[in-house]
Amino acid sequence: MENKYAQKLIEKIQKEVLQDKFDLESIVTNLKKIREYSLEEQNPVVTKALRLAYEHLESNKAFLIGIPEDEPLESEEEQAQNVSEVNDIESFEYFMSLLYDLTIKNNLLDLREYNKAFVAFNN
Repeated sequence: MENKYAQKLIEKIQKEVLQDKFDLESIVTNLKKIREYSLEEQNPVVTKALRLAYEHLESNKAFLIGIPEDEPLESEEEQAQNVSEVNDIESFEYFMSLLYDLTIKNNLLDLREYNKAFVAFNN
């Protein structure tokens, strides 16, 4: 994200998670704020990823999507295997790191994979 306020919110979430403070309500609120900044930057992949992430957190009370594989998952069955039974903090940390620097091509590609996983999880 280019917006410095969005970057500060991303850093705040990352710092809290590193300190074992996974405050769901605070995270969702901050993701919604970051999404407002992404709307201004007109990046639909990021905007969608943020919306799907906070909706996922609100409905499941945890981040249950695993880190995307290096090779894209083709089938719905493969995507379904990339789900965790417990809060996947490592995956959430990775998701947040992707948002910080969108100039890296692979970050957007991985955000697209997260988007697919969020949608597959809800179906």
